[in-house]
Amino acid sequence: MMQVTYGKLESLVGTVLGPGDWVEVTQERIDRFAAATEDPQWIHVDVERADAGPFGGTVAHGYLTLSLLPRLMRGLLVVDGVAMVVNAGSDRVRFLAPVRSGRRVRATAVVAAVAPGQRGTRVESEITVEIEGETKPALVARTLALHIPTEPGSPPSAD
Repeated sequence: MMQVTYGKLESLVGTVLGPGDWVEVTQERIDRFAAATEDPQWIHVDVERADAGPFGGTVAHGYLTLSLLPRLMRGLLVVDGVAMVVNAGSDRVRFLAPVRSGRRVRATAVVAAVAPGQRGTRVESEITVEIEGETKPALVARTLALHIPTEPGSPPSAD
């Protein structure tokens, strides 16, 4: 875990965060995601058919793996003096390997850029989600997070 004050966010550029904790991608999680997104494709939810399919079992939706980023990043960076952190999007996402049901994933991030602004400070991170026991990552993404200070309008300190 990396801990820093809001005014020191810019000093993190190039810093490696993680790896974080392992998180299991269970069939139940995959089924719930399929129901929530109305995407019940057989490679995700039909265990018997998927066993004979191209991946040798069911696999998580790529967007399920992407949606786990807040959980996978939890605790890797703690910023004091921040009221909230808002997901500002992703500039690039690539799904590189399927995550089979029952496998565990974890994230490592590199702080790529930090840009102070009027509403807060934008932090861009290059995140890699690895699959336990595999050499190819599940995904890589460049994400954007807006760190909003506890006191609105307060710029990062120069110290």
